[in-house]
Amino acid sequence: MGWIFGLYLLNTVFMIIMAIREVRRPAVALNWITISFIFPVIGFGLYLITSNPIRKKRRKKPTSTSNESDTLPDSLGSSAQVIAQALKHLTVDGLRTGHVQVLINGIKTYDILMESIQNAKKTIDLEYYIYKDDQIGRRITDLLIERSLDGVNIRFIRDGWGSRKLSKTLIFRMMDAGIECRTIFPLRPPWIFSTLNNRDHCKIVLIDGREAFTGGINIGDEYTGLKPNVGHWRDTHVRVVGEASSDLKMIFEDHWNIASPELINTKSRMKTKTGKDGSPITPTTSLSNPFTMLTEWSTELGTIEETNANEVPTNGMHQAYVQTVEGNPGIPTPVIRQAYFIGITQATKTVDITTPYFVPDQDIIMGLKTAVERGVRVRLLVPRQEDQKIVEHASFTYYGELLEAGVHIYLYNKGMLHAKSMVIDGEVAEVGAANYDMRSFRLNYEVCEFFYSKDVAKDLTEQFERDLHDSVSLQMKDICQRSPLQRLMQQGARLLFPLL
Repeated sequence: MGWIFGLYLLNTVFMIIMAIREVRRPAVALNWITISFIFPVIGFGLYLITSNPIRKKRRKKPTSTSNESDTLPDSLGSSAQVIAQALKHLTVDGLRTGHVQVLINGIKTYDILMESIQNAKKTIDLEYYIYKDDQIGRRITDLLIERSLDGVNIRFIRDGWGSRKLSKTLIFRMMDAGIECRTIFPLRPPWIFSTLNNRDHCKIVLIDGREAFTGGINIGDEYTGLKPNVGHWRDTHVRVVGEASSDLKMIFEDHWNIASPELINTKSRMKTKTGKDGSPITPTTSLSNPFTMLTEWSTELGTIEETNANEVPTNGMHQAYVQTVEGNPGIPTPVIRQAYFIGITQATKTVDITTPYFVPDQDIIMGLKTAVERGVRVRLLVPRQEDQKIVEHASFTYYGELLEAGVHIYLYNKGMLHAKSMVIDGEVAEVGAANYDMRSFRLNYEVCEFFYSKDVAKDLTEQFERDLHDSVSLQMKDICQRSPLQRLMQQGARLLFPLL
């Protein structure tokens, strides 16, 4: 029986260690202590694997002297002025100027992205959480290979978990063509033991250091909205041209430095990028006209009529002031959460939020409720059915108190809602990759863009209104009609929310 007492003492020491390490996050500490109580010693091992991020010292970015402006014009209202000033020290490099294009859903985004890749002269940098070896993935890969063989310097980063199914053959083809490939936290020792729970959730493409793409759209057939077994997919992306794109370049460079070069088995590699006669290797797919993808996809992936029925045409470019906010698990302060909180609490008229995953902390909930108390109209658009059921269950435990406070909640009913955006007072807009959950706030590498432009805000507001036509309004009676089993499942999921 002595070994049982020894195990008890050892597990008690482990629980004390967890409590001390997570003293700033009591909810997280309580969850892990509970897990360790149920699974002695094993729980502590899981904690070390999933909650022990490598603390990498961030490169201090010097304040740029080339910014065209560090203050907003008087034409923007007081809330924009206050938000820009409050976010100033949370951004990558302050306030910048640029031209912004709002991109709705995948097909038009991929068309414009491929056109920019085709027009690149010197460099292309890509960073994706999910990059699939499917039809769209192979099309873009073939174009990248073609451009690399034309002399364009290309670098590619993928996340070790999100892109874990990406075939080695595709990676080898890219590398054989001269494309530099790296993985952030690959699923192999030592990374898997210390960074399993920290993922690179960014979607960034940089063209010639002057043009950037970011938002919620990864590389995969489902993002076109035409994949039969997935159905309609609603997402939002942005194209940024001008000095504002340089902030995303800084983030990419930081991530490139922590990413691991791809491990190559020379026996399984293809030949080098030149043949025996010295001629360049050609892509496997012809891309003589890569900008006619819309018609091709409609026949290869399904019907396009349903997708076009509720899709706005590609919007033009709008001049905007831009602030880039970066989320990093190595930073004690959850910067993106703080940026969201500032935006919500400084609104004076309206707040429209679109997010696929809504499992925030109590500060965000209080910010939304107090905004309503100040007379702000707050609307929250979330999916009716999510692809992660535990998150869906946890989200419903927040809706009752928000409805009671006066927040308008809408459930998107047409398909998968994956867009992540916020519009404040019709003049401040935010688009990015981060969700309203603790994973995006504390565990993932994330990025989001704040735009100070009435035109950009108008584009996103118009799309929000269109999405409402495909949504149902959530009422208190819907919350009250939940069965006891549903309530139990939702409360259980809420209990685990600090770990989600």
